[in-house]
Amino acid sequence: MLNFELYNPTNYVFGKGQIAKLAELVPQNTKILLAYGGGSIFKNGVYEQVKAALPNVDILEFGGIEPNPRYETLMKAVAIIREQNIGFILAVGGGSVIDGVKFISAAVKFDGNPMDILHKRLLIKDASQVIPFGTVLTLPATGSEMNSGAVVTINETQEKLSFGGSALFPKFSICDPTVIASLPKKQIQNGVVDAFTHVMEQYLTYQHDALLQDRIAESILQTLVEIGPDVVENPTDYKLASNYMWCATMALNGLIQKGVPTDWATHMIGHELTALYEIDHARTLAIIGPNLYRVMFDTKKEKLSQFGERVFGVQGTSVEEKAEKAIEKTVDFFHKMGMLTKLSENTAEYQSTADFIVTRFEERGWKALGEKQNITPEKVRAIVEMSY
Repeated sequence: MLNFELYNPTNYVFGKGQIAKLAELVPQNTKILLAYGGGSIFKNGVYEQVKAALPNVDILEFGGIEPNPRYETLMKAVAIIREQNIGFILAVGGGSVIDGVKFISAAVKFDGNPMDILHKRLLIKDASQVIPFGTVLTLPATGSEMNSGAVVTINETQEKLSFGGSALFPKFSICDPTVIASLPKKQIQNGVVDAFTHVMEQYLTYQHDALLQDRIAESILQTLVEIGPDVVENPTDYKLASNYMWCATMALNGLIQKGVPTDWATHMIGHELTALYEIDHARTLAIIGPNLYRVMFDTKKEKLSQFGERVFGVQGTSVEEKAEKAIEKTVDFFHKMGMLTKLSENTAEYQSTADFIVTRFEERGWKALGEKQNITPEKVRAIVEMSY
């Protein structure tokens, strides 16, 4: 098992009716920025619950944070916080709103061009140099409610870039599974596949000695396979909703990545598809993931075989046979979750995608990706072309 440090200071507040606890969680005598997205919180009753919990708090509202939060939009919130002397941010929304708030938190006091946070993939570690924030989760998917990472899109350059750091954990996150009842099916589908692929990025690498991490990862995957299709059709079923929400958090709260190698190449390629074509993040993962496993089959086949046996119950006479079946089972699951797993099914403008992504990675100096740093630009090209 690899050496690791486990640090997660987020107060995770889970269950029905927990939004009422906001008054106990937000700082007293502090002006708060309430940040949200497209306005769904007004339709699903979450906004009313938040306001009811904070009747005497000085709140300024900032809406319009996009599904893939834009640098340009977030900088408007940064200006408001500086002008209004705001001391705390409350993110009410899904992963995009929370990611956006993480950037806002880091940018307000940043000494330099805030765009460097993204271009240099900075780790923000000094808690005195950020604006503290909490979250009320409305869409389980990214795990951003209990981690310190985020992804933001620069609209001008069509780049989707990540950053993070120990200073960017939420102070608290309120997670009430009943909020998913009003979500469109597509968003729940996306959330399940997003969480599933988060686990795969930390699990589907090569054989190692961290036995417990593998078992925890497999249990999350098994649960998502079991409940995924059903929670889409029955989001008011509290058993399904609560297990879905907890899986999404556990998939990326840092626990299963400790002591193990991790990949993340599927995400890095997928981010480019979102930046280029506005394809939903989870759907880019469903497009790229299985083809990455195929191109990198020789170095991942042992773990693919284990995954197939333990998660899908596949059988076979060789590692290779079980590994191939595992990939097909994954694609089948994605299809059950409503994913279109070919790029051509998601956009008509795909023919030059591989060339564009490879060139962009080379310009950034990304010479090799993956857990073994063996996903070269030519491997990236093969993965993307196979995804057409």
